Amino acid sequence: MAWILLLIGGLFEIGFTTCLRYVDGFRNIGWTAGFLASVTCSMALLEVASRSIPMGTAYAVWGGIGALGTVIVGIFWFGEPASLPRLLLILGVVLCIAGLKLTSGH
Repeated sequence: MAWILLLIGGLFEIGFTTCLRYVDGFRNIGWTAGFLASVTCSMALLEVASRSIPMGTAYAVWGGIGALGTVIVGIFWFGEPASLPRLLLILGVVLCIAGLKLTSGH
């Protein structure tokens, strides 16, 4: 269950980084509310998951999910580059996350 909560927390991290692009100095109330709700859920789920998963592993996986997801959102939503080196590096992040999961003992 902790891994599921960590995954959901990582998804909320993608939400808060996406919202951050639109907050306009925190003047855009709707996007700011989305940012604050997402960051709150993301951090709360990381905290709960880290009760069962070693903190270093939980944080690395959470951050990796957020980074990977944010890059994917950037490519598909914001038209950021999807060059071969960039995609290979993203694959490296995915492999590292999988490796941490496999070696965590949980």
